[in-house]
Amino acid sequence: MKRGINKVTLVGHVGDDPRVTQLNDDLKVASFRLATNEIFYDKEGKEVEKTEWHTVKAWNKRAGVIENYVKKGDALYVEGKIQTHTWEDKEGNNRKSIEILCDDFLFLSPKNRKAEEE
Repeated sequence: MKRGINKVTLVGHVGDDPRVTQLNDDLKVASFRLATNEIFYDKEGKEVEKTEWHTVKAWNKRAGVIENYVKKGDALYVEGKIQTHTWEDKEGNNRKSIEILCDDFLFLSPKNRKAEEE
């Protein structure tokens, strides 16, 4: 197999209002954190909730829709792929970040469903 699959599907809530950056006349990027929750039971049978935070980035048209309609607390369905970045910080330490590059998303909060038509 020469080709793999890099596909992510998330359903969660936006942690903060998205940050949108205009990089040039026709290039825009939106970045936001998405929380997903998992509930499981520990060995004593006690319910445990675990929250995982994901950094999501969307470009161009999707970034514009996110800028206009997505707010902290909104529920979203996000499809995309995982992308990792590695770099060296000021102290010479190797650092790594993981992002979700958004290919598509749907509003799950009722107030935003009209925005999907854009």
